[in-house]
Amino acid sequence: MQTVYLRKNASYRILNGHPWIFGNEIDKEDADIASGGIVKVHTHDNKFVGKGYYNAASQIKVRLLTRDKDVLINKTFFENKIAECWAYRQKLGYIENCRLVFGEADGLPALIIDKFNDYFVLQTLSLGMDKWKPAIVEALEKIFNPKGIYERNDVPVRKLEGLEEIKGFLSKPFDTKIIINENGLQFYVDIENGQKTGYFLDQKDNRRAIEKIVKDATVLEAFTYTGTFSLHAGYYGAKAVLGLDISESAVAQATENAKLNKLDKIVKFEACNAFDKLKQLTREGAQYDVVMLDPPAFTKSRESIQKAITGYKEINLRGIQLVKPGGFLVTASCTNLVKPEVFLDTIGKAAKDAKRVIRQVEFRAQASDHPIMWNMENTNYLKFLIVQVL
Repeated sequence: MQTVYLRKNASYRILNGHPWIFGNEIDKEDADIASGGIVKVHTHDNKFVGKGYYNAASQIKVRLLTRDKDVLINKTFFENKIAECWAYRQKLGYIENCRLVFGEADGLPALIIDKFNDYFVLQTLSLGMDKWKPAIVEALEKIFNPKGIYERNDVPVRKLEGLEEIKGFLSKPFDTKIIINENGLQFYVDIENGQKTGYFLDQKDNRRAIEKIVKDATVLEAFTYTGTFSLHAGYYGAKAVLGLDISESAVAQATENAKLNKLDKIVKFEACNAFDKLKQLTREGAQYDVVMLDPPAFTKSRESIQKAITGYKEINLRGIQLVKPGGFLVTASCTNLVKPEVFLDTIGKAAKDAKRVIRQVEFRAQASDHPIMWNMENTNYLKFLIVQVL
């Protein structure tokens, strides 16, 4: 096995457990290392650090898979790791639907696997992990005997690894529009054409958190996607719910979800630009007991963080203005580039500009099947806040 050597002053981030090794952290490496192959990583003075896969074309040249020199990276390694991931989810009560593998947080960098009952959707987002895709599929078949496996590798980040964007069946073909259960409700999941892997499992626990505040309430949700928060509001006793989303196909599926749960008389959806609609409702003096905001990531690069913060402030200012005194704002951010303290500060500034006082009810992160590693900032990405607006 060929070896990569770190610079003398290599980042403590690596030695403290982070699996990414950037090209500028490498001092020297053996000749003719094949991209996608497994390498050993040593310190400048030849102490073993770990084993991982290598890609000369990527900014992240090595992603570590193990720090145990005796562990072999083979099919059995992936089967054991996926079995460990499943045992962890089962222990926490995530049985039917869950993020089975959350990349770096599960010791499998650049691998995402979502479990929707007996169906699995995976993403291999790096060259090294993509080469192990057959072993990963074999492990899923052995552990779960699934009804179907589908890959959603139609994501631009793969181009940074020299990979093409693809999606398709990794098992026998199946109907990719399935129904899942969540918190007493049912939802259609479009595995083939939905966003990401078809459904946002990371907000599952947070959707339960609105139960007490929406009873007998009038509710507005912006960026509803397929209506999960809106339908939870209806299910928990709201008297009227309006969900907004710019995607007509998402609104059509949200409407199907409302009918599926017999909530279509209470929960309505509208296809529109949520930013414009929030401004319009503010001008009209509309007021709601609860306003919910769950926007997509406003930035995917550090260069546009300030623009994203401006966007979060704008929508939360409008949201706060639309809440009746004593009502509630439910708001979220799903980008790891906006840190929790920055997100909270932005909401505070929006409240100040709206001349309203807010009282925190809950501040949460993503569901625990998306574990947060304290030595990996990028795993702590979702911020979910409930405040009372006085």
